Amino acid sequence: MAKFDPSPISFAQGAVRVEGVVAKHKLETKSRVLTSKDPDVAGALKELGVTNVPTGFTKYQLPFVFDRAQFFISDAEAGAELPDHAHDNGDALRIIVAGSVVHDEVELHAGDWMFVPRGVSYKMKIGRAGATMAYCYPCCCAGAADVRDWIVDPAIDIGHR
Repeated sequence: MAKFDPSPISFAQGAVRVEGVVAKHKLETKSRVLTSKDPDVAGALKELGVTNVPTGFTKYQLPFVFDRAQFFISDAEAGAELPDHAHDNGDALRIIVAGSVVHDEVELHAGDWMFVPRGVSYKMKIGRAGATMAYCYPCCCAGAADVRDWIVDPAIDIGHR
C-alpha cells in the first residue's frame, strides 16, 4: 500500500464539495439549527462519503464547514489499523465516540480524545469492539475522487494544496 496521505486535497476543495452537497439537498445551515436527524441530512451524508481511508474504515464529512475547520465521522472495524501519517496542513482533534482505539499502547475509550499537532506522525489500532470517531481538521481528508463532482475543473487543482 502507498503511504497514506490524510489530506490529498485542499481545504477550499473540501469546502466547495460541502457547499455543493448542502445546496443540492437544500439544507439550511445559516438560519436554523441543523441536526443529524433532519430529513434531508441522510441523503447529503451519502454524498459526503470519503473514500480516502485505510482498509476497515468508513468515513463521511459533515454538511458544514467552519472558517478553518472541517468535520468528519468514521467507523472502524475491530483490529483495523490507521497507518503512520501526519496532518501537515494543521492540528487535528480526534474524539472517540464509541468503542476504543490504541495509541502508543494506551487504550482510549468513548469520551477520550487525541490532539495531534501539525506535522506530528501518529498511528493507532482499533480496539476489540471497533470504534466510532469524530474529527476536526483545518484541512479536508476527502480524496480527489470524492470532490470531482463539485470542482469545476478538478484536473487543475486536485493534488495541489
